[in-house]
Amino acid sequence: MALCLAVTLVHVLLVFLYVAPSNAISKAYGQHINAWVQPLFSQNWRLFAPEPQSVNRQISARVGKTTPNGTTHVSDWIDVSSMDDSAVKHNVFPSHTAQNMLRRAWNSYAETHDSNDRPHSERAALIQEYLRNIAVDRVTAQRGGTFDSIQLRVTTLHIAPPRPANGSRPAAAAPAPAATRHLPWWKADSREAQ
Repeated sequence: MALCLAVTLVHVLLVFLYVAPSNAISKAYGQHINAWVQPLFSQNWRLFAPEPQSVNRQISARVGKTTPNGTTHVSDWIDVSSMDDSAVKHNVFPSHTAQNMLRRAWNSYAETHDSNDRPHSERAALIQEYLRNIAVDRVTAQRGGTFDSIQLRVTTLHIAPPRPANGSRPAAAAPAPAATRHLPWWKADSREAQ
């Protein structure tokens, strides 16, 4: 009991020092504090001061299956984002994962890969696998069957800024056109698709 209480108090103190403004203690022990907090207990302030979305993203997937004679059959695009949207829209109490899993996976992928899909961190392979697994699960739920590869397409549509309260709109730049990004084909183990 005493050990549990001691660990809890140390944990709360370390998280407090992590989120507190810079001070002598957090500067002196910053490496130890980060080592405790970063892997499992990372904190950000978006929960308390969210940044509104400035874009809508539509994530679509298509799958390929290679036949024994070597030809590959490619499916049509399946709108994976709309599956999430419909699950949230008609649910009075949607789960946090239903609302954010795919979006957060894509944001993490975009942060850990450059525009040519080259990774620039050690976490990149894990994030790529996570995004691929979500897409495989969603496509499997939608169409069933087996496949051995999957490709994602991300279409980004910019959201216009809101009108000012007085109803007048300042001269705004033309809205940015939709941008489409095709990710490379990834192997999808057929046992995941069953």
